[in-house]
Amino acid sequence: MLDILLVDDLPEALAMLEAACQAAFPGACCTMASNVSEARQLLDTRRFAIALIDLGLPDGDGLDIIRHIQRHQPDCATVVATIFDDDAHLFKALQAGAQGYLLKDQAPEWLAQQLQKIFDGQPPLSPAIARRLLRYFQRPAPTEPILAAELTLRERAVLGLLAQGMRIVDIGNELDISRHTAGDHVKNIYRKLKINSRAEAALHAKGLGLI
Repeated sequence: MLDILLVDDLPEALAMLEAACQAAFPGACCTMASNVSEARQLLDTRRFAIALIDLGLPDGDGLDIIRHIQRHQPDCATVVATIFDDDAHLFKALQAGAQGYLLKDQAPEWLAQQLQKIFDGQPPLSPAIARRLLRYFQRPAPTEPILAAELTLRERAVLGLLAQGMRIVDIGNELDISRHTAGDHVKNIYRKLKINSRAEAALHAKGLGLI
């Protein structure tokens, strides 16, 4: 059974997200939290495959939950579900580690179709968000020869697969290494390149000719 964490302070929003998740993954177990504190308690005691997180919460920022997931459950696919469609919220979420960004004003059926893309390695994105990302990726790629030179051949291979949207466990299978070793490589890549998200990793991979 697929375990999904839903975080939103509005009951109607939680109901809508649950409907979308059930349409995307029939029979999934949806657990709900209405604030940062509840979400962190759940994440400290249970494992989740997917987390849908609102950014504006009564006791803090949804970004804190995303960062918590990145540190403690990196295989959990983290998707923002929000009303904020501006660059500031979008790129802060991606930098924190979000793997998708959906606007809650979309129909549950459409949201369900986007969520189904997660396990195909495609980030679920609302159209307006996809356009913002396209503009972002069309900027000149950064040239970081010193930082790039610090990556080992294995780390370059991991970076290329990470930029393609592969999960850590799948990267391990592709390279015939354990998921823990793959996770360590990802951590080293983030540290060496001074990045915090897959979006930034993809940008560097593009600049290095890995994708």
